[in-house]
Amino acid sequence: MTAIALQHPASRPLASKIVAVASGKGGVGKTWLSVSLAHALARENRRVLLLDADLGLANVDVQLGIAPTHDLGEALAGKVALNQAVTPHRAGFDVLAGRSGSGALAALPAAKLSELRDRLCMLSSRYDMAIMDLGAGIEPPVRVLSEGARMCLVVTTDEPTALTDAYAFIKVTAQSQPDADFRVVVNMAASREAGERTYATLSAACTNFLGFTPPLAGVIRRDSKVPDTIRAQTPLMVRHPLCDAAADVEALARGLTATG
Repeated sequence: MTAIALQHPASRPLASKIVAVASGKGGVGKTWLSVSLAHALARENRRVLLLDADLGLANVDVQLGIAPTHDLGEALAGKVALNQAVTPHRAGFDVLAGRSGSGALAALPAAKLSELRDRLCMLSSRYDMAIMDLGAGIEPPVRVLSEGARMCLVVTTDEPTALTDAYAFIKVTAQSQPDADFRVVVNMAASREAGERTYATLSAACTNFLGFTPPLAGVIRRDSKVPDTIRAQTPLMVRHPLCDAAADVEALARGLTATG
């Protein structure tokens, strides 16, 4: 298999404030991590925008228990300006909600997707950092929107299907974005050591077959407090700020701010 040569992450343009959160498959906690990471960054006194860019199954607003007056669908339809669709959250960050189940958004043509990507980059320039929750998988909307990010966090678990699909996302995205800055986040790990072993499996596949090794951004331990906060539609660090998963997300956030 032909190796895909990537530039060192330092060679990427850093104008974008967007950190994309992606996964090869659903069910790995991608949206929960996006919400928690945005909150953790806000707690670091950063001005943060949480972008719900899952164009078909948006549910950031559901996880947060909010009912935005406007959303991304209305902005794309020209009913409101993009910045007018932003909703401040009481936890200290702003949210641009998507529209769940909108086939029209999920089926946007390539030109419209590129336009949306550029508009989201412009909007995010008003913030210190923007966290963009992408849809799961490797469909064109996911790949196009990820082009606007300065970094892409690929979320996986120790399940074989999650690892296989995470590898597929990295492989396909790297083919169109050879300078992409991928970082791996292992979610729902039994322990830090177990998470590092899961990462080692994925990184070995990338090294052997793609010719590069995405670094480990963080390990989030499995925590019974997480499903409780999801059911309560409340950010983890509001409801359970001292739990293991909260500490891990905060460590992840500190790592991101350390890289600029």
